[in-house]
Amino acid sequence: MIGVALVGYGWWGQHIARRLKGHSDFDLRGVVEPAAAQHDAIRSQGLSVLASYEAALADPSVQAVILTSPNDLHDMQIALAVAAGKHVFCEKPLSLSAANARKSVESCRAAGLVLGIGHERRFEPAILALRKMLDAGALGTVMHTEMAFSHDKLIGLTSDSWRTTKAFAPAAGMTQMGIHLTDLLISFYGPVAALHAFTASRSLGWETGDVVTVQLQFKAGMTATLQAILHTPHFIRTHVFGSDMWVEIRNATHPDTPGGQATMQRYRNIDNTETEVFDWTDSVTANLEAFGAAIRGEAPYPYSDFELLHNIEVLDAIVRSAETGEAVRL
Repeated sequence: MIGVALVGYGWWGQHIARRLKGHSDFDLRGVVEPAAAQHDAIRSQGLSVLASYEAALADPSVQAVILTSPNDLHDMQIALAVAAGKHVFCEKPLSLSAANARKSVESCRAAGLVLGIGHERRFEPAILALRKMLDAGALGTVMHTEMAFSHDKLIGLTSDSWRTTKAFAPAAGMTQMGIHLTDLLISFYGPVAALHAFTASRSLGWETGDVVTVQLQFKAGMTATLQAILHTPHFIRTHVFGSDMWVEIRNATHPDTPGGQATMQRYRNIDNTETEVFDWTDSVTANLEAFGAAIRGEAPYPYSDFELLHNIEVLDAIVRSAETGEAVRL
């Protein structure tokens, strides 16, 4: 078992704690949470409260840290973990700065440490099936992709939450949901050549906005659009248009919500249409298990350094484009 410390016990930290507790691959040594008001809740789950992040890093039984902390803390916490020789699993976004993301990626690589990232959608069965089809060229020439990841899970946040601000969660839903979509697109098609992003504030009144849409051009030639809306019922859709076939995936539930199914439709013509249904699987845990397997040396972690870094370069460009109203060439 890999000894891990969880850093942050907010909405997603609580979700990760439930996945780690009792897992045969991980020994959750405790939780670092600066907010004392959360400590009773942590203990009520049978978990230990660790005195500080520094104390967690100094504990020889802790081999890895899992960061579910606010976005602006990731750079510093990764640097401290590397200095202490600990593997790192960082919730998205890896960083709010491409330059700092590069430092994190390069320092983990130089130290021989695994850097995991909380982009669990790559582990969904329907997405894995789509990836195989793309790799096999089954769609013909990829023309365009439309992606959406929207929900209303966060609408109860108060105005003082860091998730509502441009400084810590820029470009509306990008750091919440949209960055999962750019991760998938980069893993499918490689580097982005140019993009144009738009944000809007429609209903929540958050400084960062509540709608983001992005148009992307990839160096390989295909185009894509994405949307992330923070105030609408759950909607996740992946639609890839090829010259020979298009494929659409719709997810009935969020990755953190058991149950529901993902439906894939494959369309060549009206007489050649197939529908396949995939049951919900725990992609969050699958990602953590891949992180653990990489630490044990059983398999490489399935995210390249390029993908980790380029996703933050794309995030940087989206933020700039949304602020200026201008297209950005990467």
